[in-house]
Amino acid sequence: MKPPYKITDKIIRLVASISERLGEINAIHLNKPPTKLRKKNRIKTIQSSLEIEGNTLTEDQITAIIENKRIIAPEKDILEVLNAIKIYDQLHTLNPNNIKDLEKAQGILMKGLIENEGKLRVKNVGIVQGSKIKHLAPDGSMVKGLMNDLFSYLKNDNELILIKSCVFHYEFEFIHPFIDGNGRMGRLWQTLILMQKYPVFEFIPVEHLIKINQEEYYKVLEQSDNSGESTLFIEWMLQILLQALEELLKTQNRNLTVKDRIELFKVIIGKREFYRKEYLQNFREISTATASRDLKWAVENEILKKSGEKRLTTYQFF
Repeated sequence: MKPPYKITDKIIRLVASISERLGEINAIHLNKPPTKLRKKNRIKTIQSSLEIEGNTLTEDQITAIIENKRIIAPEKDILEVLNAIKIYDQLHTLNPNNIKDLEKAQGILMKGLIENEGKLRVKNVGIVQGSKIKHLAPDGSMVKGLMNDLFSYLKNDNELILIKSCVFHYEFEFIHPFIDGNGRMGRLWQTLILMQKYPVFEFIPVEHLIKINQEEYYKVLEQSDNSGESTLFIEWMLQILLQALEELLKTQNRNLTVKDRIELFKVIIGKREFYRKEYLQNFREISTATASRDLKWAVENEILKKSGEKRLTTYQFF
């Protein structure tokens, strides 16, 4: 069964704007940011998503953990970070359309933090804020069926990935399929869904913007609960995705190095032989002479092998 939501004019406008920004990102080769930026954003993602759930560690402390340095902090907080680092490092091994991979990921993310990690709940749970129950999740006996329906929608519905990712995020939080860790899992899985078509989302700290707007995030989840559909959440989440892409474009006026260009072109061309002309077509901002120097550098560094002479010269990655 398809989850309830409407496609509003606002959703259509936001999807169009996001698509435009993604086009700009691809055009200036920001779809795979430099290694330093990727590392920085990954740390920001982990810190933000865990802080929303009450973790106290800073970006500097998480950086220290990644660098195998000792820090003084609550054991639980350190374990949460170690688990998050492990699962984010394994993102490319997970299939976003496979419920077993979801369970596996939750097991890694919550290892040592709860009992029965990696298993869908069978008990009843509610989200309590102060003395009030903010959300009473569906009965534990319904969870497996609801999750199967949600994954069926994810795999089989022809809705746009941008919209499906938001629908999944909301429905996941509504179902609350695990005893704990649902917030961080819902955000992680939306990233994984988006990565299928738009790899740049692996490197954008969307969670940081959610953390900044945390009160609004919970409010729109509650409003969607009250309305019985995810429309409001889809609109809000698409706005967050658009803002994240705009910030990437605004802050990264990227000047590619020869190494950057060669690495990017390897992803594009794979193992196929190519001519200098093809290389130039992908980097229109550089001159013919610069293209020649790039390819010469890659040959000298045994990244490329060269065959033929002059205009008939071809190149191929080892």
